[in-house]
Amino acid sequence: MDKRVVIADDESIIRLDLKEILEGDGYLIVGEAARGDDALAMVREFQPDLALLDVKMPGMDGIEVARELKGSGTMVVLLTAFSQRSLIESARDAGVVAYLVKPFRSSELLPKLAALVSPSGAAARSVAETAHVVDDKIETREIVQRAKEMLMEQRGLDEPAAFEVIQQSAMRGRTRMRDVAQLILKGEFVG
Repeated sequence: MDKRVVIADDESIIRLDLKEILEGDGYLIVGEAARGDDALAMVREFQPDLALLDVKMPGMDGIEVARELKGSGTMVVLLTAFSQRSLIESARDAGVVAYLVKPFRSSELLPKLAALVSPSGAAARSVAETAHVVDDKIETREIVQRAKEMLMEQRGLDEPAAFEVIQQSAMRGRTRMRDVAQLILKGEFVG
């Protein structure tokens, strides 16, 4: 049987991408919403297995919706582009089982969702595991952002050019962008 999903994000392009990825993997999208309060109504009406909720939405935010759904049987996954660590605590208390950091790729999204909806009960341990991954991704973004700003200031580059310097150096050196960014911040980058 297809796993039933409600998607809620105020950005229509995100909803469209998620729908396409999930339907391509056999999920059944039973509702889409741009507002948190609409998402809550859809989840209560359709009782999906999974609700993918953006953190920041009009009406109600994703954490408020998750709090209302706690104990309902619908697993809540938050979509976030935000780096507040307090968010993780609030979400955990609200019953959120996992996080997906935007922008996401299907290669990250599908295995995580498959683990959540599998009968093995992976959802219970998922919050602790994903909290660490989210922290790591957030820290990486912050390091890369600071390195971009340093390159922009030192070399007079615009943001896309600074990002490309970091990305190309990482690819040439077969290393992570985070590692290149750390070299830039230490003043040890020669690329």
